[in-house]
Amino acid sequence: MAEFRDEDAKGSIENAKDLVVDSLAETMDLYGVTRSAGTLYGTMYFEGDMTLDEMRDKLGMSKPSMSTGVKKLQDFNVVKKTFRRGQRKHTYIAERDFFRFFSNFFSDKWEREVNLNLEAIRHAQEQLSEVIASESISSHLKEDAEEVYQVLEDSKPYYYWLQRLAAMVKSGEIFEMIPFHPPTKEEKEMNEGDT
Repeated sequence: MAEFRDEDAKGSIENAKDLVVDSLAETMDLYGVTRSAGTLYGTMYFEGDMTLDEMRDKLGMSKPSMSTGVKKLQDFNVVKKTFRRGQRKHTYIAERDFFRFFSNFFSDKWEREVNLNLEAIRHAQEQLSEVIASESISSHLKEDAEEVYQVLEDSKPYYYWLQRLAAMVKSGEIFEMIPFHPPTKEEKEMNEGDT
């Protein structure tokens, strides 16, 4: 066990936080959130409620960039506006419960995917139905339209499944089916072996 002086310990703590902030930012980037917004989230995760000025001082980002990132995180429902007594400026805090984060972030994205794609499929199938019903087109084009219609029809079960999954995640029902618990000894050993 290494002995630390206060300054060394403080540096190690900050480095440990930076490692996790960087990991969170990279993970959020995988899901379409900008890396800078992910860095904002990670910083608020550790620092607690912060004003835009405090974020700017901590991260060295411009205030407009900060404001845009915070707004995007609010849209994903993973950052909330808070109130600090005696403070006129808005403060913001990151969702620290990763299960709630998961529920908010993914269920909204999945619902959007379902709605966009089912709406597009509905419109596409309406057009294809008109082509299929037409008496004046060649049989080969009618077959093409029927084939495309069926491909779209075959994709619907996925979207209905995703719709149910999003609803189960949003309601918390998924956590009854797949409960979360502290990691088992085997899970810890398996994950420690990866590092």
